[in-house]
Amino acid sequence: MLPRHLIDLADASVEDWNEITRLAGEIKKHPSYYSSACHGRILATLFYEPSTRTQMSFQTAMLKLGGSVIGFDDPANSSVSKGESLKDTIRVVSGYADIIAMRHPAPGAAKAASLYSRVPIVNAGDGGHLHPTQTLADLVTLRNEKGRYDHLTIGLCGDLHNGRTVHSLIKAMSRFEGNRFVLISTPNLRVPPYILRILEQSGCPYQEVDSLAEAMAELDVLYMTRIQQERFASEEEYLAQKGVYVLDKEKMALAKDDLIVLHPLPRVDEIAVEVDDDPRMKFFEQTEYGLYARMALILKMLEDKKYVDPQPQDQGHCCENPRCITRREVYIPRVFRMENDHEICDYCEE
Repeated sequence: MLPRHLIDLADASVEDWNEITRLAGEIKKHPSYYSSACHGRILATLFYEPSTRTQMSFQTAMLKLGGSVIGFDDPANSSVSKGESLKDTIRVVSGYADIIAMRHPAPGAAKAASLYSRVPIVNAGDGGHLHPTQTLADLVTLRNEKGRYDHLTIGLCGDLHNGRTVHSLIKAMSRFEGNRFVLISTPNLRVPPYILRILEQSGCPYQEVDSLAEAMAELDVLYMTRIQQERFASEEEYLAQKGVYVLDKEKMALAKDDLIVLHPLPRVDEIAVEVDDDPRMKFFEQTEYGLYARMALILKMLEDKKYVDPQPQDQGHCCENPRCITRREVYIPRVFRMENDHEICDYCEE
C-alpha cells in the first residue's frame, strides 16, 4: 500500500511501483475508462519554482481524470510573497484540495509540508534533493522501451550533484538485481555522499568517470541532464561547468543499437539537435509516459485509506546544510537519524 504522502519513491515498495506502472499502461491503452475517475476531486499544484512538464503533466493528468485544478506557478502571485510560512500555506490549501503536488527550491520542503497537510502531498521536486514522480515517468519509460528494470548498465551524465532526478533514479534502480551505474561528471558535480552510501549499501557496482565518449559503448541506458544554472552560487561557477558534456552524432556512433537516451528536460546544449531523429532518443516519449504515470499515481493516492500521521519530536540542534528547509522555516521539528555513525537530517538527507 502506498504511503499517505509520496516524498521519496523509496518510501513505497517495488510492488507499489509495479502497480503504478501497470496502471499507467492500462490508462494509456484505455483512457476513456478513466475519464471521470476523479470527478469532484481537486488537485492543488503549488510550484515555488518554475516548471513546464511536471506542472502541466500534473494538471493535465487531473483534468483527463475528470477532476479540477487550483494552485499557483509563481510564489510572487500568492501570499508567500507577503511572508506566509510553508506551514500556513499548506494548512489553508489542504482545506481546499484533495491532493497537493508541490515543487520547492529547498531540500526537504515536501517532507516538511506533509507534517501540516490534511491531504496527500506529492513531492514534485525539492531543490536538488529528490523528484520521485519523474522517476515514476522513467520507470514507465523503461518498462515500455527496455522491457525490464534489471541487469542494466545505466549511465548518468551532467550535474549529478544537484540533479534531483538523478538522485531519485539511482535510489530506485539500485533496488533491482544486476544493475550497475556509470556516473559521468566533472569532479565538482559528482553525486553527493548520501547517494554513494545508498549504492554501497545496496551492493550495486558503480564507477565515477569524467568521459562520456569512453563510457558510451557499455551503456544500455543513458540519462543526460543539464547543468543547472539556478543551483550555482555565481554565473562564473556555472559557466565553468556549462558545455562540458554534449551528446552528438559522433558519440552516438559509439553506442549500442538498443541504447535508449533519456532526459528529464529541459535541455540546454547537452543533447545536440542533430541527433533528435535518432530512434534511440526517447526523451519526448518519456514526457508522455510521465503523464500516464502521474494519472496512475493520483488514482492510487486518492484511494480511501486510513492513516495516523505521527508528529516528530524536535531533537534540538540544526541541520548544517544551509539550503535545508529547516534553515528557512525554523519552526519545523528538526529530526535526525543515525546511519553508519553519521547523523543524517531526515529532511534533506545531508
